[in-house]
Amino acid sequence: MEVLTVFLLALLWDLLLGEPPALAHPVVWFGKMAGFLDKRWKRKSPLPDFIAGTLVALIVVIFALALSLIPPYLPSPLGYALAVYLLKSSFAIRSLHEHVVRTITGDIGEKRKAVSMIVSRDTRALNEAHLNSAAIESLAENLNDSVIAPLLYFLLFGLPGALLYRAVNTLDAMLGYRNERYEYFGKFSARLDDLLNFIPARLTVLLYILLGGRRVLKYYRLARFKLNSDKPMAAMSAVLGVWLEKPGVYRFPGREPGNEDIVRALRVYWLVVSEWVITIALLLATGVVPCLSP
Repeated sequence: MEVLTVFLLALLWDLLLGEPPALAHPVVWFGKMAGFLDKRWKRKSPLPDFIAGTLVALIVVIFALALSLIPPYLPSPLGYALAVYLLKSSFAIRSLHEHVVRTITGDIGEKRKAVSMIVSRDTRALNEAHLNSAAIESLAENLNDSVIAPLLYFLLFGLPGALLYRAVNTLDAMLGYRNERYEYFGKFSARLDDLLNFIPARLTVLLYILLGGRRVLKYYRLARFKLNSDKPMAAMSAVLGVWLEKPGVYRFPGREPGNEDIVRALRVYWLVVSEWVITIALLLATGVVPCLSP
């Protein structure tokens, strides 16, 4: 029941207050650490770059694990408060909704600006339909990365699992690029993120099945473009019945997405989040899953 209380309080914090201030946000700390170490390593050759990138990832992960182990050593009220704070920092339900809502606009300039805040691709050349697609894709992918996965690892391994996942996911977002600078330096972070997301991405698809039935499974079989990230996008495309496309990378069939489909996607998002939150609460309450203490 103690772990359940921490989970419910963290969830309440997220829904009512959203994200902590950037200066006090552990995920921001992970990113700052990775960025600091990244800038100080002058690229040399594949093997030294890979070793250096691996060491950077391990330093950030160890820091995240160290943070997660502090609460039990503090006096009870303070320890619980810190556990709630750290757990909340590992997932982002409300803020993801808020970011995607900003993309629902008829002003193409404002839409480009809003979409550019949640995707890495260049939005300047995208038409309205592809901007709508990018917003929905980001919502679907981040539903896995920002909600399903961190809470799954909390369910299985307690606070250390949630913060470790968030640290690795942050490392991948910062270093996991296939370009000259990060091809080898970020490889360990990217592969570790792939490993940790393998099960959550497919679990996310299962949560969509209650909403889209066999169509979700049909689209899942089409998702052969990437190891993990295309699976939640395929499921969202199936439920909405719209095409989602990153030109030259992947495309899922359907009609052209409009602003109204972003609204529908957000409704689907909240349904899937509700399924997952209720599932976690029930599993923690019944003790079916041996979650470690936060």
